[in-house]
Amino acid sequence: MKKDLAVIVPARLKSVRFPRKLLYEIHGRPLILWTAHRLTHICVDIPVVFAVEDSELEDLLLSEDFKVHRTRGDHLSGTDRIAEVNETLGARHVINVQADEPLVTARQIQTLRELVHGAVDMATLAFPIKSEADFRNPNCVKVALDSKGRALYFSRSPIPHPREEPSQFSDDWFQQNPCYHHIGIYAYKQEFLSAFSSLPQGRLERLECLEQLRALENGYSVGVGISDEPTIGVDTQEDVDRIQGLLR
Repeated sequence: MKKDLAVIVPARLKSVRFPRKLLYEIHGRPLILWTAHRLTHICVDIPVVFAVEDSELEDLLLSEDFKVHRTRGDHLSGTDRIAEVNETLGARHVINVQADEPLVTARQIQTLRELVHGAVDMATLAFPIKSEADFRNPNCVKVALDSKGRALYFSRSPIPHPREEPSQFSDDWFQQNPCYHHIGIYAYKQEFLSAFSSLPQGRLERLECLEQLRALENGYSVGVGISDEPTIGVDTQEDVDRIQGLLR
């Protein structure tokens, strides 16, 4: 019998900005295991599977009794890797948690679960931007929303950007002009996931290096849940420094 929902975690070691980051030890434990144990704790009724490209990650996860599917090494994105695994699992709905997101919460998983069972092809999360530094940071991906809470565009650039830029983006400015920081956690309907993997990489996707733009470029709807629990995805050594005090 097909599962209604599964969490699939794409993982590989070929990170450009932070090579082999998933094996980087924080308090004596590799980063990927922080995420794995977190998911075990918060996804008590949802099967969790790791979609891995590398034998080192496979061996590490299997040594701690996590479920692992080894994937091909030619995928363009983590979503493509997840689609390969779900061809075997056959889950009707899939949640994608990045392996470098060890602070994901149960409420965030539940929000995605509710959104993807609604009238959208895929879903993701965002939280309000509150500082000019984050608004201008290209590593902080922004998302602009329509009136129904669906994504209009994702970008590494500040969006929406005012035509007449203020001298500074103050707290008051952000309260009056909500801007959102995208959280790289997703959920998909099975039919969309299968179709996504057969689509060519889009022009905007290549320019921004954001795989979710492939969905928008091809007319799919992306629901966005607003979370008040900002996570820290580990993309740089500076992110490690920020996250160490939050992991115990």
